[in-house]
Amino acid sequence: MKIWHMALVGAALLSTSPAWAEARKLPIGACINIGNTLEIGKARNPYHPVTAADFKRIKAAGFQTVRIPVRWDDRSLSKPPYTVDPKWMDHVQSVVDEALTAGLNVILNSHHFQPIYETPLKVEPWHTAVWRQIAHRFKDYPDARLWFELENEPHKNFNDSNLRAVLDPALAVVRKSNPDRPVIYGGQNWSGIDSLTTLTLPDDPNVYPTFHYYEPFDFTHQGAQWVAPDVPPVGREYGTAADKKRLAADVAKIAAFEKRTGLIPFMGESGAYEKYIPTAQRVAYTRAVHDAFAPIGVDICQWAYANTFPLYDEKAGHWVPGMLEALDLQKR
Repeated sequence: MKIWHMALVGAALLSTSPAWAEARKLPIGACINIGNTLEIGKARNPYHPVTAADFKRIKAAGFQTVRIPVRWDDRSLSKPPYTVDPKWMDHVQSVVDEALTAGLNVILNSHHFQPIYETPLKVEPWHTAVWRQIAHRFKDYPDARLWFELENEPHKNFNDSNLRAVLDPALAVVRKSNPDRPVIYGGQNWSGIDSLTTLTLPDDPNVYPTFHYYEPFDFTHQGAQWVAPDVPPVGREYGTAADKKRLAADVAKIAAFEKRTGLIPFMGESGAYEKYIPTAQRVAYTRAVHDAFAPIGVDICQWAYANTFPLYDEKAGHWVPGMLEALDLQKR
């Protein structure tokens, strides 16, 4: 196993003096999801590949962190001993290694662990056992550069009534081999911003909150068939007075959360569907969200690199015009 040298990360992010600088947060910085790759499942193989060249390109663009979504349920036994396919674990490790070698921090998660959303308490032992194996595989990696997110977007039957009962056992097994590694919790209802209102966290100084932001949904997901039967109609434009009012109200929710908990959550996903939304509108939305949340210390992981909601245009061989500028990664 490749062992990574510890690196100092994030000092510059906390060296300024706004009020939020005193709150506790992960030093994520500019971040992008490696979407539609390792999380799409066996049935859709061959999945879209991600390479060392992709991570070098992401680093060169100015990103500091990548979030790597991974599906584990269909790559592991559903009954004891819940063994993860060794070849799959090796592959995930190789992807993490490539990202770290490129100089990026990594958020490694469990994404689309499908049975857990139906019967969360029943599936908990399986989910926990998978995390025991993940934690053991990466136990020698630097805490400052690799972070675990226990489950993406809890929803349906996986909610506040059982969230901690499912995630806390996974945290406990992670702590046996990774006592100080940052671990991330997201709340119910797809980890939307309102989940922060009721999200509780264990008494652990290295647990951090996250939320996802696709508001207004009728703009970001217009024409998206995977949200059927309630597919938002095509043609919605962003930038109305109501949109601006909502954005300001949502920023206030983060300030309230910080006041209540002393923590600043990061935005694990945000973006707008490219099929029906013109590039200029996607850029305007990305800029508006960034410019609203960045001043209060919220780091953002954009969805996604080169697939659905892309920031990089693979066919054209360049970043989608305006996107890096919207994120202050290039001069506007």
